[in-house]
Amino acid sequence: MQKLEQVYEGKAKKVFRTDDPERFIVDYKDDATAFNGAKEGTIVGKGVINNQMTNRLMVRMEKAGIPTHYVQELSERETLVKKVSIVPLEVIIRNISAGHFASRYGVEEGIVFDAPTIEFSYKCDELDDPLLNAYHAVALKLATWEEIETIKKYAFAVNDVLKAFWAECGVTLVDFKLEFGKLSDGTIVLADEISPDTCRLWDAKTHEKLDKDRFRRDMGGVEDAYAEIMKRLLAHDAD
Repeated sequence: MQKLEQVYEGKAKKVFRTDDPERFIVDYKDDATAFNGAKEGTIVGKGVINNQMTNRLMVRMEKAGIPTHYVQELSERETLVKKVSIVPLEVIIRNISAGHFASRYGVEEGIVFDAPTIEFSYKCDELDDPLLNAYHAVALKLATWEEIETIKKYAFAVNDVLKAFWAECGVTLVDFKLEFGKLSDGTIVLADEISPDTCRLWDAKTHEKLDKDRFRRDMGGVEDAYAEIMKRLLAHDAD
């Protein structure tokens, strides 16, 4: 597979064309942003961790019957993926109150919900990724009703897989963001990444934050937190 020109650069990744029109190469960066780019920095080693963690978790999703864009890990930072057109919805599953949910509704962090919640944001930096509901998404032609139902089904299934996996690693899955894409035939698949950038992960005993919140909130120990969560994943996979 030959790597050709760069076609996209986002906050955390670069995307390159290949000699196969249905395959792209994703290159994970150490750049870190928060609050839609208002805060910028670097988390040393983040790209390597996010790439390898995402790939291992994508394989788990495939085994659980959730289709993904993952094809093959090429190097520490690079992965071969299927060509998708991203559905412009950020899908957020929450198991415990935290972050925007807690501040938006005036509740404390750490409330365990009786059942997971789901919310959608319009993936648009210029508008600050506003919340919307399924009716808005259909009205704006961001997705069809059928696609939204498929996305919801997959998102809750991802939650089941991740909650169980991280619990075995001594980690509580608080919430996470997903993105989905469409293959050339219209099939919906899980895309983007699953990492400490996109998940809130707390130590199950101490509730220590092992994710990007340490960067967002200037808590320090960001690299150590990413390294710790990766160490637990690798230790679990080695068992």
